[in-house]
Amino acid sequence: MKFFHMADVHLGAVPDKGFPWSYDRGREIWESFQNVIRQAGRENVGLFLIAGDLFHRQPLLKELKEVNALFASIPNTKIVLIAGNHDFIKENSFYQKISWAKNVFWLSKEELSYVDFPDLGVRVYGFSYHQREILEPRYDQMKISSPMPVNILLAHGGDESHIPITGDTFFSTPFDYVALGHIHKHQILEENKVAYAGSLEPLDKNETGMHGFIKGEIHKKEIYIEFVPASKREYRIISIRVGKDTTQFSLENTVREKIKEEGEEHLYTIVLEGKKPTHTEFFIDAFYKLGNIRDVEDKTTISYSKSQLRENYKGSIMEVYLSLFQQEGITEEEEKAFQYGVEALLESGEELP
Repeated sequence: MKFFHMADVHLGAVPDKGFPWSYDRGREIWESFQNVIRQAGRENVGLFLIAGDLFHRQPLLKELKEVNALFASIPNTKIVLIAGNHDFIKENSFYQKISWAKNVFWLSKEELSYVDFPDLGVRVYGFSYHQREILEPRYDQMKISSPMPVNILLAHGGDESHIPITGDTFFSTPFDYVALGHIHKHQILEENKVAYAGSLEPLDKNETGMHGFIKGEIHKKEIYIEFVPASKREYRIISIRVGKDTTQFSLENTVREKIKEEGEEHLYTIVLEGKKPTHTEFFIDAFYKLGNIRDVEDKTTISYSKSQLRENYKGSIMEVYLSLFQQEGITEEEEKAFQYGVEALLESGEELP
């Protein structure tokens, strides 16, 4: 039996507000979600697990109806979901008013509950958030008694404000599989047993790399899982090392080539590193016109010539400072200290005689 494990879809989110692609990103989250639902139907998936934060905030009724229609479009797939900290169940939440399709099973209680699927030989446990934060480590040392061959836990949390999870939380867990949500980077905590699906689409420039969902298969009591990339775009970092011959023109050409090579659909942070000659400045704003540039970080330092500085600042504090670095073969740390010291003297004006 195949199953899908998804989390942190964040329908309704609009990443990168103010950037030209922001509107498209909000729409793409919905499209990626729809695509995975369709894939579940094509592959005859028996069980579809959603481990919280299906929505980025309290869902609108029209949004819930849209999601419910999508779920109903794969009637042979049993869908189990919980609410996370972003879409927690408020007293007047529209979550309370939706009549889910027959194949949808909503573990809405604050206390641990479960749903049985005798035809699949599976029991799925879970509970929903009814407030933004849960400080107690509620997943620690859980005990269950079940007649089902396979027992799965739907869980949402992992930081100090949202059900803390440590390395021991699921040690010797009674569950055959723990489907986790809340952490947006997909990761396997225990092979084929405990895993974060990660967010379906990246939502922030720090969420670099591939995003998608987990596909699993249950054969008798054995479970096998794999990560499936499904996002339309990725946040990526392009690091460019500058040198004495680097110009604004050559930098822009390098950025264009890198973006063309890696994919023009992706969203980039450009990081400039290395040493640039004295009096060299790069026009950072120009890079934003070269593609989907989310951020530019200039981490370059100025490569000062000791002989030129000594010639320019004879009889000054600068000359005294330079004498401290006359020896050959200074370490990398000493070279950094030299560069920082020169910059501080130049900025303060104390390099003058």
